[in-house]
Amino acid sequence: MKVHMETHSVAVLAYDQISAFHLSVPCVVFGDQHAGLPEFDLKVCAHEPGPLETTAGFSVNVAHGLEALETAQTIIVPSWRDPAERPSTAVLDALVAAGDRGARVVGLCLGAYVLAEAGMLDQRRATTHWAYAQDFARRYPAIDVDADVLYIDDGNMLTSAGTAAGIDCCLHLLRTRYGAEAANHVARRLVVPPHRQGGQAQFVEQPIPATARDSRLGGLIDWVRANLDQPHSLDSLAGKALMSRRTFTRHFRQLTGTTVNAWLQDERLALCQRLLETTDHPIEHIAALAGFGSPESLRLHFRKAFKVSPTAWRHTFRS
Repeated sequence: MKVHMETHSVAVLAYDQISAFHLSVPCVVFGDQHAGLPEFDLKVCAHEPGPLETTAGFSVNVAHGLEALETAQTIIVPSWRDPAERPSTAVLDALVAAGDRGARVVGLCLGAYVLAEAGMLDQRRATTHWAYAQDFARRYPAIDVDADVLYIDDGNMLTSAGTAAGIDCCLHLLRTRYGAEAANHVARRLVVPPHRQGGQAQFVEQPIPATARDSRLGGLIDWVRANLDQPHSLDSLAGKALMSRRTFTRHFRQLTGTTVNAWLQDERLALCQRLLETTDHPIEHIAALAGFGSPESLRLHFRKAFKVSPTAWRHTFRS
């Protein structure tokens, strides 16, 4: 796979009482050297004087100040220490200036509060940790808050949900710049899924738990995923689960958070994405394997979901 080999500059904003995990996520994705991939010029910076204490009880020394934000192409704000605390004016002004010049600015987990305080998320879609989503929406009514996603990419502003979703978001940054193969390579090194449910979409619905509370439905869902080429309906799946239509609907929504039809659509589209990225199957064959019935139906639903055609998707993510 060919990648653009120019060095990409990444600045990570640190602060006192930072979460060691959230600080480490962008550092391990962009700071470690991965064979076959371009190097990143990663700088951890801070406005506060060091050493900085982490929530894990150890301290970190930071060599760079806010001047690192002046030239960085990507700026990452890990989970903020206290949503009730407004960051310093110097930090907010530096972030706004970076966004104005076109840098990609990322708020991981509660880092979205920092971007919101700077006014950088107004009139945009954003997310944050689910436990703070209501507070976030109440405090920042100009933001379209979506708590049901792992991360959101809205122009040059990105926000992620809690904890491990920061990894998903950073892998997405890597994927959008260097393609699926690069992100998959790093994900394998980290022993994490390269992309949780949704392929290369710019927003990813929360995945079904690996260990389902309802084993009967969990087994049925696994079977449907392996047989997406077959026709499925609410009635046929309820019958296979030996449940009434009403009971099945209730259990299915409790497990997946969505309806049968919406879930089927997402699964079929995700399969199409994987096949477009990893095989040379023609569109007609992919449409049949994913259960869309016709290439016209696949193209219609694919473009509606991802704003591009299946062919354009394949060209983007395969060299």
